[in-house]
Amino acid sequence: MSLRCYTLHMSFSVTRPTGNKSEQYAQLLEQARALLHGEHDRIANAANFAALVWYALPDINWCGFYFFDGRELVVGPFQGKPACVRIALGRGVCGTAAATGQVQCVADVHAFAGHIACDADSRSEIVVPLVHDGALLGVWDVDSPLPNRFDETDVAGMQALCAVFLGSLSSTTQTEAAA
Repeated sequence: MSLRCYTLHMSFSVTRPTGNKSEQYAQLLEQARALLHGEHDRIANAANFAALVWYALPDINWCGFYFFDGRELVVGPFQGKPACVRIALGRGVCGTAAATGQVQCVADVHAFAGHIACDADSRSEIVVPLVHDGALLGVWDVDSPLPNRFDETDVAGMQALCAVFLGSLSSTTQTEAAA
């Protein structure tokens, strides 16, 4: 099954990636580049990005953005059950990724000290900090109902996907977002 989207400038088709995990991420990267090409609005791109990943990746129950407002992380576009709205820096998996600038790949969220359980069904999580023009923009967060769902291939794939998202943003978009 594929989803076709028509815009003023292009036609875009979403298909579920096939092959091994590395091949799936390569296909997903191509789709993300095509989907975000020519658009620089942070919210529009975040919404489409979250929908693309939600549709493409198996065994996830939440994916989305938390954007940094200068004090804390605030939920942005996502797919899944309703989420925690605000997360303090250094708190939970998302806050830890934002505070340390390090990807957090957690095999068992129940073993992570200070884990924030927005969805009791989540068992594993990966969070990528988003830094744009040298400043913290927020984090990209993906949860799974399966323990040990994410591995080093997912870390590399998610980092590459996030680079595509960050590359789609213009300097004026970042400046406006920080205001």
